[in-house]
Amino acid sequence: MKKLILALSCLCLFGMNVAFGQAKKPTIMVVPSDNWCIMNGYFMEFDNQGTKVKIPDYKKALQENTDLLSVISKINGMMADRGFPLKNLESAIKTLESESAENAMLTSKSGAAVAESPVDKLKKTAKADIIMQLTWKVNTTGPKKSITFVLQGLDAYTDKQIAEAGGTGAPSFSAETPVLLEEAVLAHLDKFNSSLQAHFDDMFANGREIIIRVKKFDSWDGDLEKDFAGKELGDIIEEWLKNNTVKGRFSTTDATENMMLFEQVRIPLFDEAGKAVDARGFTKGLQKYLSAAPYSIVNKLMTKGLGQAVIVLGEK
Repeated sequence: MKKLILALSCLCLFGMNVAFGQAKKPTIMVVPSDNWCIMNGYFMEFDNQGTKVKIPDYKKALQENTDLLSVISKINGMMADRGFPLKNLESAIKTLESESAENAMLTSKSGAAVAESPVDKLKKTAKADIIMQLTWKVNTTGPKKSITFVLQGLDAYTDKQIAEAGGTGAPSFSAETPVLLEEAVLAHLDKFNSSLQAHFDDMFANGREIIIRVKKFDSWDGDLEKDFAGKELGDIIEEWLKNNTVKGRFSTTDATENMMLFEQVRIPLFDEAGKAVDARGFTKGLQKYLSAAPYSIVNKLMTKGLGQAVIVLGEK
């Protein structure tokens, strides 16, 4: 009997180890931080609905800064050694450029628009779960050099920071930035990765977080208080979200007769085919629901990055 119990215990432990070893890890893409790009002159101006903003020019940085290529390669290798799937920044940029030209702004026939920056488009192309944003600076003291770094883990869908590490490595006679960075980061990386995995596990259990906005064109004679068989359109949309989100989780942040804002909308990580679900893929279900009878509302779906979707009612 003791031998049987021992054998069963070992089998259970083996099963737990296999399950843990096969636990799905978040897909990651390593990028230089906005601060690093702007401080080093790798940026471009972008018109975000009338407001000029500076955004990183990753392509220029990768083409002109050898250290950046080496640093990303080094971090990629360190993450791969720990079993994290990676999306390569340079490859994602090439994929984006090889696609047919996209408009920087999507407009309706009436002129309504949602601006999407090149960085948003890059995120959509790469479809990484987490962006690892890296900033570093080389310090020189006599013949020795050290490196000060900040590593941030950002949810690619919400841009929320979910992990952080930083510090200054020990002084070294080594002149190679990637080596200095590896030495500085190594002591912090496992704790950093634990935070990334904890966030991903929460998403796996409770859904990925996105934002959905519902608006209307001025030309449409209806609104979100329009009645359908005794139920207002706004209530119908909330009911659809309750039935289709993970555990019915979402927050109605704002609601008027002309617009609704839903935040903390929890959607499944993957569809039935195992493909990652983003804001566009999920919200397309709501778009089709509103287009079909008995509502038959013509509407336009627009997106920003991976995590924001807008449905505008009344036109295409």
